[in-house]
Amino acid sequence: MEKSRKDTRWMVSVALMAAIVILLANTPLGMIQLPIIKATTVHIPVIIGAILLGPSAGAILGSVFGICSMISNTTAPTLLSFAFSPFLAEDLLGIVKALWIAIGCRILIGVVAGWVWIGLKKLKVTPWAALPLTGFVGSMTNTVLVMGSIYLLLASQYASAKDVALDAVWGLIMATVTASGIPEAIAAAVLVTALGKALLVFFRRQMAAAR
Repeated sequence: MEKSRKDTRWMVSVALMAAIVILLANTPLGMIQLPIIKATTVHIPVIIGAILLGPSAGAILGSVFGICSMISNTTAPTLLSFAFSPFLAEDLLGIVKALWIAIGCRILIGVVAGWVWIGLKKLKVTPWAALPLTGFVGSMTNTVLVMGSIYLLLASQYASAKDVALDAVWGLIMATVTASGIPEAIAAAVLVTALGKALLVFFRRQMAAAR
């Protein structure tokens, strides 16, 4: 009975975090305007969910993020939507590549963030240090995997879309990682710390009350 109650609370919590992911993915709340670029915040609840509920919950939330990205890039395509939508792919291999970039990479945000948090807890790192580190690593996981996968799997298509030479793709990828990925990771570190600390206290009280 106790295990059943815990499982129910876990599923309800995952569903709530998934709803937040969907909200952010479909509203302007999912973007933060920085001085030069816009930084996404959709991965924040994925990281926080992985911290509070574990890597498996992080994987589920990451898949929700990825599906939202896939739908967005299919219904409102942009220059690089071919990398995120299997429906815009030219062949079966392109479909697999798009599914990996859109969903597979996002699943790993939650998995990596969840295990980083577990590892830091085992090392007795305080929450004030562990939260920003987990937020930063989780966000960079998204950027590095997505942009790295585009470079490794779709470099020629990326060059064609950007109308540049193939040997210029690496520089463009690194520019994106630097100009967008690092500010997003810093924003994630700040937001995960601010929200995570309060939510950790709340979850602990809920768990204590349920005993």
